[in-house]
Amino acid sequence: MEKELSGVEIRALIYSPETVGDVLLFVAEDGFADYQWPCDDVKAIAEAQGFKGESGQVFSTAYLAGDTGTVRRLIVVGLGKLAELELEGVRKALSRGLDEADKLKVTSLTTAPWGWDSLALKDVARALAETAILKGYRFERYLEKKKESSLKTLQLGYEEEQEVDVLAGLKVGVTLGQSTNLARDLVNEPGNQMTPAQLAQAAQQAGEEYGFEVEVFEEKAIEELGMEAFLAVGRASVNRPRLIVMRYFGKPDKPDEVLGYVGKGITFDSGGLSLKPAGGMAGMKYDMAGSAAVIGAMSAIAREKLPLNVVAVVAACENLVSSTGYRPGDIIGSMAGKTILIESTDAEGRLTLADAVHYIIEKEKVNTVVDIATLTGAAIVALGNTTTGVVTNDQKLYEKMQAASEQCGERIWQLPSFPEYREQNKTPFADLKNTGGRPAGTVTAGLFIEAFVQDKPWIHLDIAGTASASKPRDYLAEGATGVGVRLLYHFAETFI
Repeated sequence: MEKELSGVEIRALIYSPETVGDVLLFVAEDGFADYQWPCDDVKAIAEAQGFKGESGQVFSTAYLAGDTGTVRRLIVVGLGKLAELELEGVRKALSRGLDEADKLKVTSLTTAPWGWDSLALKDVARALAETAILKGYRFERYLEKKKESSLKTLQLGYEEEQEVDVLAGLKVGVTLGQSTNLARDLVNEPGNQMTPAQLAQAAQQAGEEYGFEVEVFEEKAIEELGMEAFLAVGRASVNRPRLIVMRYFGKPDKPDEVLGYVGKGITFDSGGLSLKPAGGMAGMKYDMAGSAAVIGAMSAIAREKLPLNVVAVVAACENLVSSTGYRPGDIIGSMAGKTILIESTDAEGRLTLADAVHYIIEKEKVNTVVDIATLTGAAIVALGNTTTGVVTNDQKLYEKMQAASEQCGERIWQLPSFPEYREQNKTPFADLKNTGGRPAGTVTAGLFIEAFVQDKPWIHLDIAGTASASKPRDYLAEGATGVGVRLLYHFAETFI
């Protein structure tokens, strides 16, 4: 599949008033009075228009640069109070500035040097680079007329003593922006294009380009592994399932230390015989967003050559309707040997994840498991479209994920996992049933997967609400968000 990886070009240069051209400045509310403006007239105009550096404020004007008589455009974005500034605030501020640049038809924009004591310079450079690339993303492969963004280049200026940190941050920011856009491309593809075989091919292409191994198992090999739950979900489709295994060994001297990622890969979910309502079915191409997240994360980890070992697994299939499909009331097996009563064929993701989690522990010998999935509508009811729900059996693991969340701005929230919730997944007719009922649906779905982790440290991310956006938001376009790529990358960093 042809990749788009769209976004503006990022450049770095030693800051000089003679070379910067049109400029984007960030001004803090509590530093407004002492800020060194390009000229006094600009400050006076900003004040007259009520600009105070408050968070979300944007001011733009044109001014004469020095004695050259050159007219330059200036965009100024408020940061709010420095003591409250976080990396996500920097991302949102740049996003607003880029919106203004687009209105003004700016083609090349330069940021001025920054020095906010509360944030590490390397992190700020990374946040600016990834935001610019994410903001410039368009999925226009199927449009006859494509909308061109006016901004082509964002230059990040720095002073000579800042060079090492700035260039290091920019490098990672570009990687994360492009890897997230790769995931967005995969998720935005319609179901008639993004089949299990096509998803496997996309993973192979990413592995070849970025430097990780990919092995793809077809149906016969999956049957030999005993992955009955996974195969049951895919039985109704003519597009046969694929098990995708991605391996990156950046710490070959420690082969027994392996982090495991499992992404849900339902390339289209009709609900099966427990058919979804027609109004919500078109969005079910997004049901493989977890698989796209792990492909993107593996791409970023390999590109940056992180010194750790990571294996990612995707059980890819379609959940459709036919006479060969599985039925409510069926009792099926699993790779782990547990039997499962099917109460709803629309609770299919946890079945594929159960076999994938068991596989990654038994065959790939991972020590820690993270699964990421558009698993439950209940997650949207509970947390909306801004926060990913988390269930875990290891509090220290959650703290690592929370630290990763703070780095990338992808919010997470821990849900309880009390023993009473596990009781909801029990039945007298099989070892487990595949729904715990309507109450606490996000929790019971996560705990169904927990039953297959063999007491390994495990964390479950339900991205049903965060995997897509119904309208543009900050630096995210309508459609796939690529959520999880940056989160999983920074989580991997905590194991170095």
